[in-house]
Amino acid sequence: MRKKFKIAGALAAAAVLALTGCSGSGGSTAGSGGGDDDGTFKVIAFTSGNQTPVGAWWVKAVQEKADELGWDLTMIQGDFDFQKMNPAVESAIGQGADVILDGYTDVSSIASIVTAANDAEIPIFAMDAGTEETDAFVTNITTDQQAIVDKTVEGIGESIDGLEGKTVMVIGHDPHAGIRLRSRLAVEAFEAAGATIAGGDIQQVTNPASGRTEALNFVADYLSANPGGLDAVWAGWDDAALGAAQALSEDDSTAVVTGVDALAETIAAIEAGGNMLATIEQPWPTVLDMLVEDVENYRETGELPAERFVAVDVTLVTKENAADITPSDKLG
Repeated sequence: MRKKFKIAGALAAAAVLALTGCSGSGGSTAGSGGGDDDGTFKVIAFTSGNQTPVGAWWVKAVQEKADELGWDLTMIQGDFDFQKMNPAVESAIGQGADVILDGYTDVSSIASIVTAANDAEIPIFAMDAGTEETDAFVTNITTDQQAIVDKTVEGIGESIDGLEGKTVMVIGHDPHAGIRLRSRLAVEAFEAAGATIAGGDIQQVTNPASGRTEALNFVADYLSANPGGLDAVWAGWDDAALGAAQALSEDDSTAVVTGVDALAETIAAIEAGGNMLATIEQPWPTVLDMLVEDVENYRETGELPAERFVAVDVTLVTKENAADITPSDKLG
């Protein structure tokens, strides 16, 4: 059933470096791959982000899919600790499997897992595990970062009567691949439309755990130095957007804010009116269904997905459609 797939040279080199720092259960301990000969379909699933609402939903949803489809599932939850997660996944690979599922873990963090999977000839099917095609995965299905930017930037422009001559703050977090890409795309879009980026560049949150407070401080400090100087804030994720909206409200500013995630708190703020203009719903249940369909097709035919990278459209959540949206932190 299995097909060998190649790792790009740069990724292979990175894997060697990553393995050097790992203890006992590195990729070299992995077996030849494959499940039992009794027809059992063995699946290893892992995520580093299980402590987030969407990551926790994914763990539960994959377990339900496994029960429904009769998979022999090994689920490994990483708690954002790659020194714990990566060796655990590599150890599971050594026991053999038919496929591996990666949920919300960027390829740059799992070079040793990719090496072990490649050596064992086990394909990795991923969702939201990077922002571009890579030989590490037979497919990676995620959301369209350009669509996220296009819809939020357009929404801001419509709300503030055009972007020409306006000042917009962009808040990002570069360690997150998706936020990094869409933040940079947002800067390009705003500048192309004639807007000025507040502070001259992306305001970088250092720690997601303190992202709301950092975003609040970015906005408050800017308004203190430039009273009335903001027309909008574009934030790469909802928690930062909520902090920015709070700072604007406390300053009695009429500037608008957009986020990404469609959290329940954000949707409620949009419905209430005020500074929170919009967020983005990313259709994770649909993405998981697409991934499982690819896995089941491979199980039945031995054929790998035709596309290594698939970007799925998103929905702009505004006051008009907010009541119809299931919040991302209420999926399961």
